[in-house]
Amino acid sequence: MVIGYQTYIDLIAALLSHQEVVATGMKAEVKRCQAAIDRALAGQQVALVSSGDAGIYGMAGLVLEICAARGLKVSPSEHDGEVDLYLEVIPGIPALAAGAALLGGPLMHDFASISLSDLLTPWEIIQRRVTAAAQGDFVIVLYNPKSKKRDWQLRAVVDILLQHRDPQTPVGVVGRASRAGETVTITTLKNLPEQAVDMQTLVIIGNSQTFRYGPYLVTPRGYLAKYPLAPGQADPAVET
Repeated sequence: MVIGYQTYIDLIAALLSHQEVVATGMKAEVKRCQAAIDRALAGQQVALVSSGDAGIYGMAGLVLEICAARGLKVSPSEHDGEVDLYLEVIPGIPALAAGAALLGGPLMHDFASISLSDLLTPWEIIQRRVTAAAQGDFVIVLYNPKSKKRDWQLRAVVDILLQHRDPQTPVGVVGRASRAGETVTITTLKNLPEQAVDMQTLVIIGNSQTFRYGPYLVTPRGYLAKYPLAPGQADPAVET
């Protein structure tokens, strides 16, 4: 059987045929995971669907948390010992990887991923994480930048970042990566609050070295600083 958030079930509709499907709405993550565990304990083979990668803001961790809280013995399928259920986490393409591919090379050096949703994480903690990432000169990936009810957090984050980063820092805004309605926009940190973003938008904010090159963003890792181009080879033109 297949269990998942309705939107994700819709995205894989073409892959479904005879399977029993259980689809739920937002804020039903715990119920979905419990249902998947209970069905698996009853002997069914269950696929719990997440978007992107199940281990990155997905359901893999919550399944394991619930199993641990219930005292269940869980192991990969190749385990020979006594277990209550087998669990296989299948890797996927997270939004940060899909978005980065559309932008070129913004994540070529160290980066931090931060969700701006304060439904589960207190806003004070999110602020501290943003500040620490800015002080560390990390490229910053923002998930869940804005919703209908949470419409002020993105501007608040930009205000924090402007204390540590140039207003002209390049920023990539990717909506619905690899889905219908995909959009890619390159802007600046100063102008980020004016961009159209929602819960299906990923924002990648460059560090002090990130530059725009035509339709791409590049965060150098330091190769050319250590291994300069040979004499006579022109450096790539940088568009600002």
